[in-house]
Amino acid sequence: MYGYFQVPYMGWRYTSPREGIAQLVEDSVSKLSTQVEWSLDTTRRNWILLPTRILREAQGLADPAFSEVVDHINVHDQEFCLKALSDFRLIIMRLQQIEDSWDERP
Repeated sequence: MYGYFQVPYMGWRYTSPREGIAQLVEDSVSKLSTQVEWSLDTTRRNWILLPTRILREAQGLADPAFSEVVDHINVHDQEFCLKALSDFRLIIMRLQQIEDSWDERP
């Protein structure tokens, strides 16, 4: 829509997360061979998985600068966006594998 790639991140909310799920997600993502560093922020009701650079530059999710940082990266660092998008595909595939294995448990 804007003519450039955008840095990906995802959020979700659990009504009652399974114990250890945050650690499982963090461990799974950290074991992937990603091009950028990723963080899982569970400090708010919605958990957010995003490139660590965004958290660092915005000084957290609560800061109003969050959307400004994302916009700045989108417009001025397409190389970073492409790397993060490539990582994101791997992360989604890995999380889908984890979900499938949880669904197969008795």
